[in-house]
Amino acid sequence: MRRVSVRVDDTLYQRLQRRALGSNLSLSDFVRSVLVQAADSRGRYIYSSQDEMLGIAIQILTLLATSIGEQSPKLLERAMLDAKAVLRERGLLDPEQDR
Repeated sequence: MRRVSVRVDDTLYQRLQRRALGSNLSLSDFVRSVLVQAADSRGRYIYSSQDEMLGIAIQILTLLATSIGEQSPKLLERAMLDAKAVLRERGLLDPEQDR
């Protein structure tokens, strides 16, 4: 097995560590999985299908949040706090955005 060494700045390193923790993986295993996706043998661009799915999910969640917000603003506020808690637990919420 070959070894690859990569230097990253502290901010990126911390973000990678949070994502690895949120995925319940070691940092090495997490980075290895990202590299495997980037080197897809079928030549697919690793983000295209994920971006499409994310776009659809955002549209659906926006419609749902709008509907809930019109019916019960307090319920929407509680749901947003719960969502932030889940994202924070999984290391997916940037501390700078957690305000």
